[in-house]
Amino acid sequence: MVEHFVWVTTRRIRPGALEAFERAWRPDQYPQALRRAYAYWSEDGQEITGVSFWDTKEACDSWRASAVETQRREAMAPYVVEEQEGFYRGRELGVGPA
Repeated sequence: MVEHFVWVTTRRIRPGALEAFERAWRPDQYPQALRRAYAYWSEDGQEITGVSFWDTKEACDSWRASAVETQRREAMAPYVVEEQEGFYRGRELGVGPA
């Protein structure tokens, strides 16, 4: 079983702010321990869920405490109404015929 370390963040943003929020959301640099990242948004463009896969929880925690991440969060702040996040461990589920 391959285990994944996943950080999930869901943000509700101000109406009409999706384009500006997306510009602020992208970091200037990406951490080496980040393996994959996905973004999903609601039809109305007011809720964004980011899912990122990391080598370890410690690598994710280190990134979250970094100056680059602090600057990124400050840039997003004017557009964010509400934010929820969590860190998870899990694995891919096999679906369909094997």
